[in-house]
Amino acid sequence: MSRFLQIHPDNPQPRLIDQAVEIIRQGGVVAYPTDSGYALGCHLGDKAAQEKIRRIRQLDDKHNFTLVCRDLSELATYAKVDNAAYRLIKSLTPGPYTFILSATREVPRRLQNPKRKTIGLRVPDNRIAQALLDRLGEPLMSSTLILPGEDMPMTDPYDIRDTLGNQLDLVIDGGYCGFEPTTVIDLTGEEPVVLRQGQGSVEALASP
Repeated sequence: MSRFLQIHPDNPQPRLIDQAVEIIRQGGVVAYPTDSGYALGCHLGDKAAQEKIRRIRQLDDKHNFTLVCRDLSELATYAKVDNAAYRLIKSLTPGPYTFILSATREVPRRLQNPKRKTIGLRVPDNRIAQALLDRLGEPLMSSTLILPGEDMPMTDPYDIRDTLGNQLDLVIDGGYCGFEPTTVIDLTGEEPVVLRQGQGSVEALASP
């Protein structure tokens, strides 16, 4: 059975954040809150943990995993981004958006889309997620916690524990954090393309 930590959504307790980060560093898979529902996360370099997430969600090898970042300072390390794309990302983050970008060599090949060599990047507007990322010092490899056959992310940490407790190493109870998935925007072409309309508004894309 997974560990269960109740972390305050507005003032995350450093002691509990440290415990969560240690589990991640040791190869654990965690369920944690974001600004668009709960997500599954693991250490960027841990192939076994990534495969566990793939099994839980029943994902094929075409799935775009997401690197969840604390801020845009990590963007150029993991993605190729021009000035126009950077300005758009900066205007929409932190927030409920996932941006599809061409990956750099710093991104393990197994995390990239096998054909397009892309990666999803996002900066969540959630204090627990931000505290985890700040303490970890690098992005979390992540995937929205949507179970096979469902359309919406899981929203109740107690349900997550009851449903997936034997498959996870940690469930973080960060309270209710929304249920609508992120808006996914592909920035690999000449113009932004909305691949999925989610919680994030796309009005900014229509601006001249």
